[in-house]
Amino acid sequence: MSQQNFGTIGVLMGGYSSEREISLRSGQAVAEALSQEGHRVKLLDITTDDASKIIRQIQETPLDVAFIALHGRLGEDGVIQGILENLDIPYIGSGIKASQMAFNKILTQKAIKAAGLPLAEHYLITNGKNVDFKTVWGCLKSTPVVVKPACEGSSIGVHIVRHPSEWEGALKNALSYGPQVIIEQFIRGREFAAGIFDREALPLVEICTQANFFTFWAKYQKGLTQYICPPEIPENLTKRIQDISLRAYEVLGCEGFARLDIRVDEEMNPFILEVNTIPGFTETSLFPKAARAAGYTFVGVCEKLLSLAYGKKIRR
Repeated sequence: MSQQNFGTIGVLMGGYSSEREISLRSGQAVAEALSQEGHRVKLLDITTDDASKIIRQIQETPLDVAFIALHGRLGEDGVIQGILENLDIPYIGSGIKASQMAFNKILTQKAIKAAGLPLAEHYLITNGKNVDFKTVWGCLKSTPVVVKPACEGSSIGVHIVRHPSEWEGALKNALSYGPQVIIEQFIRGREFAAGIFDREALPLVEICTQANFFTFWAKYQKGLTQYICPPEIPENLTKRIQDISLRAYEVLGCEGFARLDIRVDEEMNPFILEVNTIPGFTETSLFPKAARAAGYTFVGVCEKLLSLAYGKKIRR
């Protein structure tokens, strides 16, 4: 699709999730890149969780296509996708069902496990109830364990529990984000980001952080984390990670693009941690790094996603 055919591009950013500030940075980066190429861009900073107000805000700024730069709730849980479909506005990325599936890590794990793809051993809390450490130990039989909310991103609410004394505080904090919590075995080894772009597996990015793990600050504070793309790992391991990532992307029904977080243990076995359907577009974000290593420019990625959005609307 040519530049002239995109029409007015609405970059939806901000939102009301815990990732609001990162979303604003993503949205600004996308808007600047598209504007510099001569595209007509309108920035929409969404600040409410009232669907009727969001609809009114979008209708007041007539759009031809939406570039969703909303991370976390609203952007990745199917809500904004439903609003845009009702307004008959094409949008980038996955549809309603895939977004809902990927956003909830419990639903993601169930689908991935059913497909026979590798996951860390885990224990699920779905009703918001406290669970004592002995119960979890009886299931996982190892420490450390990772405690994380089922419906948050950017490592928010995530804790690594190395000793039973740390359990109560970690679980309480994770439950403060919602009644669904995942407790899983900590995979000792290396961490990778696997990008999928229009069903193409991008070069991997290895994440080497100075923090205890890839925390919120390690993700977004310059200098705390080193990113290696492509990483120095055997070719067959690269292919294995890319294959299981693409398969998980397909199992969930994702479209356009996604970033998967992968841990590889000391025996070179990969495990899927989660799937992100609206990965970051900031200066430190991993998906643009992987796309650049595959030969795509930042604005080229944005333009291709917009083209795919129009194609998806035609199919729908």
